Amino acid sequence: MDAILIALAFGFGLVAQRFRLPPMVGFLVAGFVLQAVGREGGETIEKAAELGVTLMLFSIGLKLRIKNLLRPEIWAGTTLHAGAVLLLFSPLMVGLAALLAPAAGLDWSGAVLVAFALSFSSTVFAIKALTENGDLGAMHGRLAIGVLVMQDIVAVLFLTISKGVIPSPWVFALIPGLLLARPLLGWILNHSGHGELVALCGFFLALVVGAKGFDSVGMKADLGALFMGVLVGTHPRAKELKKSLSGITDLLLVGFFLNIGLEGELSWKAVGWALAMLVLLPLKGLGFLVLFTRFKLRARTAWMAAASLSTYSEFGLIVMALGAGKGWIGEEWLVAVALALSLSFLIAAPLNRKAEKLYDPISDSLKKLQTRGRHRDDLPIIRRGRRWRFSEWAGWVWRLITRWSIGFRVK
Repeated sequence: MDAILIALAFGFGLVAQRFRLPPMVGFLVAGFVLQAVGREGGETIEKAAELGVTLMLFSIGLKLRIKNLLRPEIWAGTTLHAGAVLLLFSPLMVGLAALLAPAAGLDWSGAVLVAFALSFSSTVFAIKALTENGDLGAMHGRLAIGVLVMQDIVAVLFLTISKGVIPSPWVFALIPGLLLARPLLGWILNHSGHGELVALCGFFLALVVGAKGFDSVGMKADLGALFMGVLVGTHPRAKELKKSLSGITDLLLVGFFLNIGLEGELSWKAVGWALAMLVLLPLKGLGFLVLFTRFKLRARTAWMAAASLSTYSEFGLIVMALGAGKGWIGEEWLVAVALALSLSFLIAAPLNRKAEKLYDPISDSLKKLQTRGRHRDDLPIIRRGRRWRFSEWAGWVWRLITRWSIGFRVK
């Protein structure tokens, strides 16, 4: 990774951040610029991309709680939405290809792969938007994170199955062995101290025990990293471990986004398809909105969660990169999805900042989507009217006296 590549990645990432977009948008643009001037990625960037994806899955495993995924609005909502996207987007993509670009070379299998990639929402963007708005612990924030984790699991399972290798019988010994070794893994984490040794412990657990262990028995290495993250995710030091790996993971993922731009050639055809995918984005958000209200969630909760999930995903890029690498689909489709991802952030960023204000004028219409009954975790906040009770007046007077007396003593 030479100086020019680092400089361009930093420069475009900084510009994206100034426009309150995830820096990954700038990294993708930097990759396209480097590819346009004839630069190549090389083995270093590819290795960084591979390590970044593996560590990202390990981090997802650290925050994964199986019991949260068993809620119907999470597992059923994610499954039904993915199925709806496949059923709707696939024929639309085939129809557009036949009508507008017969030479695009998009058959039904390719259209299903593209629709599958578009069904994912961006984990990075959603977490960033929810954190900035202070909604990470709110009902709609927890709902969005649950859906994203479920999508990530589906993506990892797809990557594992697509490997096309029958696992070794030793897999039936590896997984129980890791479960039995959980106390030992906790002991290792307890005695890793703080600072750089904790991060190195994370590398050991994710890349050596998890990824290498699963790869040795014929399973996808990324699935091993996710599984290892789940194993140690309930440990008291899991948050410290995730925090120590966060910066390293983000840095390595720069290589992944750069590599996407470097491998694909930017063309007008790719831009056209990216715009077509962008037109389909509101349908994706509407699907989340309708489905969430079917599970007795309030219209406001469904709206806010749908706004967080109305993007395309970095996992979609991973799926498309795999498909392009195996020859299932052309490289131009990978570029088109990468452009659609960037454009979806441009739309979703202001939408998430003003989601609550946008909800108020259309609240009456959206409430018609609500079903009877209420989700037990999504009860509305009861706001009192303007008439104050005597206890409230007394409390206000007491606080005023207390503040005055404190100020008097200080003087």
